[in-house]
Amino acid sequence: MSLAVPPPEVIRLTAQNPFTERLQNAQGSSEKRSPLCGSRIVVDVNLDDDGRVAEVGMRVNACAFSQASATLLARNLVGRSAEELAQARDAMAGWMAGDGVAPNWPDIHHLDPERLNAVRRQSVQLAFQAAAEAAEQAAAKVPAKQPG
Repeated sequence: MSLAVPPPEVIRLTAQNPFTERLQNAQGSSEKRSPLCGSRIVVDVNLDDDGRVAEVGMRVNACAFSQASATLLARNLVGRSAEELAQARDAMAGWMAGDGVAPNWPDIHHLDPERLNAVRRQSVQLAFQAAAEAAEQAAAKVPAKQPG
């Protein structure tokens, strides 16, 4: 069943994103847009010396479901590697397409694809796509320390 109106838990998430400003000197930055609904999400990241997200900036101009997705991502973004974010992005894509299981991400059940129409299933992936791409850009600029 596809929801026309976001449920209360999704509405609550829209106002809980801990990152509401962009980073001024981001090592990696990515903007993703949905041509179908107009949602637009920008994610900026800086990595630490171990190649993990240390700082995050975001600008989210999106529907409630995309805002909720950005909040769920943002709450657990710091400390993740580019590889972990790519895995989460890919798992999210599979889950939304009905080809996989939910990504291992806290509270992701609020975005159950069974409750979303095709446009929303696409737009809730934007934040995960942007974060993975931004972290990949940053990792290319600042490679992680090698053990040894």
